[in-house]
Amino acid sequence: MKISIKSEKEIDLMRKSCRLAADILQAAVDFTKEGVTTDEINTLVHEMTLKNGAIPSPLNYHGFPKSVCTSINQVVTHGIPDNTILKSGDIINIDVTCTLNGYFGDTSRMVMIGDVEKDKKELVDVTYTSLIESISAVKAGGYFSDIGSVIHDIADDYGYGVVRDYCGHGIGRNFHEDPMVLHYRQSKRGARLIEGMVFTIEPMINLGSHKTRVLKDKWTVVTQDGLPSAQFEHTIALTKNGTEILTTYPDKS
Repeated sequence: MKISIKSEKEIDLMRKSCRLAADILQAAVDFTKEGVTTDEINTLVHEMTLKNGAIPSPLNYHGFPKSVCTSINQVVTHGIPDNTILKSGDIINIDVTCTLNGYFGDTSRMVMIGDVEKDKKELVDVTYTSLIESISAVKAGGYFSDIGSVIHDIADDYGYGVVRDYCGHGIGRNFHEDPMVLHYRQSKRGARLIEGMVFTIEPMINLGSHKTRVLKDKWTVVTQDGLPSAQFEHTIALTKNGTEILTTYPDKS
């Protein structure tokens, strides 16, 4: 495993790509409501990305057919936009990645549609809390395993399953770089956190079991038990001034 250490100039370029990803995601969140299709969300993301001189990173990535991932209810990750109409009670993760000036920015968040059941709302809230609390544990000199420990402890308090099959990752000139950022508790401390590292934290938390399966399209990942899943994601940089969230939500929520 070779973890890329970014220069101050590279981190500044990543601030720009991540700021754009966050702005696009905010526009998608504002647009997403009952009656909208996931394909319409894809069109908005695709057009806004191109308008800002960037590339929608998911499009054609290892054959992925769309410009954004839209994962509804029991879909854990990599949901493919189509003509599915969002209805009251749905929860959806919108995952935006764009490439600007050769650097990637990656972020996602949940949207609750209309009248959402209490157990789904709590799952969304706890998943967001697990992301924010795990970021608070990130500091130079610490360990990547600290991230997973925080997330897993919070999920355990609610009896939720923490997905093992997918994880956060280093990011920079490549969409996915070392290291893998695991969201569950580990027996070993793993790699140290060092200034100049840039990576995503993106916990996927299931209402039931942590187990997942992939559908026949070879992309869409769902919970094995059919229960809902939630995910939030930020891109994080370790700078000389401390830990920085590069994809802070524009609406400050």
